[in-house]
Amino acid sequence: MSDQNRSRNSADILLVEDNPGDVRLTEEAFKEGQIANTLHVTTDGVEALDFLHQRGDHEDAPRPDIVLLDLNLPRKNGDEVLDEIRADPDLERLPVVILTSSKAQEDVVQSYENQANAYLTKPVDPSEFIDVVQSFQQFWLSVVRLPPRDES
Repeated sequence: MSDQNRSRNSADILLVEDNPGDVRLTEEAFKEGQIANTLHVTTDGVEALDFLHQRGDHEDAPRPDIVLLDLNLPRKNGDEVLDEIRADPDLERLPVVILTSSKAQEDVVQSYENQANAYLTKPVDPSEFIDVVQSFQQFWLSVVRLPPRDES
């Protein structure tokens, strides 16, 4: 499939989230969407970087088209993960959307200073959470043209 049509037809999404309930709601929201995609889940910042660098258990991991990144993660927080992504020439163009429960203005500012592509706050209500994920899906996977994958 050509990269030009990929964003409309399918996408590999890396969800970096340690809360099993939020993972389940995100999976549910994507299943209800009309866009074919594969959702990969890592539960902490170290595992996310292993996935992105195709190390260890993630040796055969695909390069995701976009990352949904929580800020409050064990072992390595979302800010640190985003810093490492942006510092790596092989990953720096990868779109990263922060999806977190934090409404703190300093977290919003810090995320954009670290070159996040967007900042979404998770609603507490499960149906509103699903709406936010579906809005993300509709915009980022239907409207936005994503950069081509670097197939190395």
